[in-house]
Amino acid sequence: MTGPLVPAGQVPEFLRPLVKASESADSTVFTRVTAPPYDDARRASVLMLFGETPESGPDVLLLRRADTLGSHAGQVAFPGGGADDGEDPVATALREAEEETGVVPAGVSPLAVFPELYVPVSRFAVTPVLAHWHRPSPVRPVDPAETAAVARVPVSELVDPANRFQVTKAGAGWRGPAFSVRGLFVWGFTGGLLSVLLELGGWATEWDRDDVRDLDVALAEHEGRAAARPDRTEERR
Repeated sequence: MTGPLVPAGQVPEFLRPLVKASESADSTVFTRVTAPPYDDARRASVLMLFGETPESGPDVLLLRRADTLGSHAGQVAFPGGGADDGEDPVATALREAEEETGVVPAGVSPLAVFPELYVPVSRFAVTPVLAHWHRPSPVRPVDPAETAAVARVPVSELVDPANRFQVTKAGAGWRGPAFSVRGLFVWGFTGGLLSVLLELGGWATEWDRDDVRDLDVALAEHEGRAAARPDRTEERR
């Protein structure tokens, strides 16, 4: 099932464009990668959890995966992971968010389900679940072996052109959107998904799409800057 999960009247105004988009969006809105004809991809979900504060306006919850993980180590992601047997995408997203960041599910209102997206590197078929954080709870890396950092990132900082660019990898034949914000380097699946969400939500502003950086170089520069200053990805309550 994809599309809205609640009546329009129950959706916060700032998230209505995204819920509306879920009615018609298909996987090609987010990616050109399609799943192979065989059904051996592992099902997974991510929680695209948006809150709002008087100081910063709308924000979204992101985490940085531990450097020791076997898949997507050190990358920034939405909370999420593989589905348990018999679990629907919403239940998976909420469970994983609680296990990774300490989010209290009772304070989260799932609003919409977007189409399943295939991630070739890990062979996951990922269902994005949009939710509203109507009663925010403290967040933290619950298990440092899985999660290195957790942050609520303001949408205003994500759409700031100074924080946006594209990355590419020599010989790989691809490029994709990236963000450097709050001490986080966001690229890959999550960077692409975030970029589309900003457009669908009506938040995006013009940015320099011709600013294309080599991924390895950009990552090394980011890590160098991070080592030279205090970590800004501490939890926000």
